[in-house]
Amino acid sequence: MIVGGGVTGTSTAFHLAGLGATNIVLLERRHLAAGATGKSGALVRMHYTNEPEARLAWESLKVFRDFRAIVGGDCGFEPVGFLALVAPGHEAGLARNVERLRGIGVDTRVVSRADVRAIFPEAVADDVGAAAYEPGSGYADPIATAHAFAEGARRLGARIETGCQATRIVTAGDRVVAVETDRGRIDTPAVVLAPGAWGRVLLDPLHLDWSLVPHRVQVTIFRWPAGFHRRHVVVIDFTQMVWLRPEGPNATLIGVELGVAHADPEKFSESVDEEYVGLCREKLTARVPAFRDAAMRGGWAGMITMSPDGRPIIDQVPSIGGLYVMLGDSGTSFKTAPAIGRGLAEWIVHGRPRSIDLTPFRSTRFAEGRPWVDPDGYGEERSTVSR
Repeated sequence: MIVGGGVTGTSTAFHLAGLGATNIVLLERRHLAAGATGKSGALVRMHYTNEPEARLAWESLKVFRDFRAIVGGDCGFEPVGFLALVAPGHEAGLARNVERLRGIGVDTRVVSRADVRAIFPEAVADDVGAAAYEPGSGYADPIATAHAFAEGARRLGARIETGCQATRIVTAGDRVVAVETDRGRIDTPAVVLAPGAWGRVLLDPLHLDWSLVPHRVQVTIFRWPAGFHRRHVVVIDFTQMVWLRPEGPNATLIGVELGVAHADPEKFSESVDEEYVGLCREKLTARVPAFRDAAMRGGWAGMITMSPDGRPIIDQVPSIGGLYVMLGDSGTSFKTAPAIGRGLAEWIVHGRPRSIDLTPFRSTRFAEGRPWVDPDGYGEERSTVSR
């Protein structure tokens, strides 16, 4: 049983079915990709300031690149390239992160300001301390990706139930035995919880509290200004804490990391705020001056969940046999969902993840007093990282 019809849930269903598991049921309270997946910027980039997440991204990129052959359908992957920009003072840290990535096989390199201008001619680079470039990274279509995983799971025998809400995880002793839904009870020996910001109603009765906090995050779309005709690379600009990427043939998405924006996932506005649009224009124009007079064409808001250290919790819950979770990913796990789904499926079928090490994402790290600390971060304060 899988609870959550986003990209992680559908990836898990697909990989479970591919490993020969039977009686797979995925429950989604609304429609597929209704939560964070459908509102994701869907960046597919490898640049992380830690190796475990970078490994997840690298394994997932192999799937995005060959999605039609591996999964079937179209994920909309566009390998336009990726730039990470950091402020002066972080040159050494970026170089070390690039070496870690190269060590696991990622095609990336440190580039100069002149290289940045050559890769993205419309961008200003004078304030950049260092930059990294990944020519094979890019972005995908998050909704198409989730639907393709779901359809692939269906072809292999899984059942996808939309408009069906899980209301309680039923346990007997220290094991999962069933899930109660608004359509009735379904017996099951294993449950994967991937409900995003909507997990508390299921976690609280089990006395599972990892201090997860829901956040409302926003994205704005700007039409390309006159004379801007070329799809640019994906960018994470750590100097301003923004990300941007092309959208369609003539627009750019931008997201600004605001840090604190708590909201109730049951009642929040899905529209973009007027003040936020102005902030996005300011940040985008600072990096790409041509957008000063670009037309705003829309935007949206979605819900993500932050863990105490900003990194995902991916685990088989030690206190409850048969309960697996993917929670608190801070909105950054679209690009890693193919590998996460495969790892969870292997855990259920084989008793352990075989293709990827999920130990760093264990739920017990907080109780152990060992929250995640990246060795070479870029000095950013606690912020949402929905990219």
